[in-house]
Amino acid sequence: MMAVIREVVPDSRLENAFSVFQKIGSFHPGEPHWYLPLVGVDPSQQARGYGSMLMKHALERCDRERKLAYLESSNPRNLSLYIRHGFELIGTIQVGDSPPVFPMLRKPRSMA
Repeated sequence: MMAVIREVVPDSRLENAFSVFQKIGSFHPGEPHWYLPLVGVDPSQQARGYGSMLMKHALERCDRERKLAYLESSNPRNLSLYIRHGFELIGTIQVGDSPPVFPMLRKPRSMA
């Protein structure tokens, strides 16, 4: 990943980019957890419930295993989706003029 960043990010912005990744790392839980780094739906298929279905599938396993779920959202419009699924916003990461990144955590729910 770092090689790709070095290749595509201009030298003048590398320090900020690496700082963002360092801050992201500081939010990851210390205990065992599921990291959900990429959840996405093709824009032409959005607002049809597919994101919720993907999230539900992943979170059922988290709940079954009694593990935390952690993710970062780079799109503020997606926060409401994650909040509906039980995630809590635990911070905002922004360095210089970088876009904000929103780390989120969800505690496992009891399987009733």
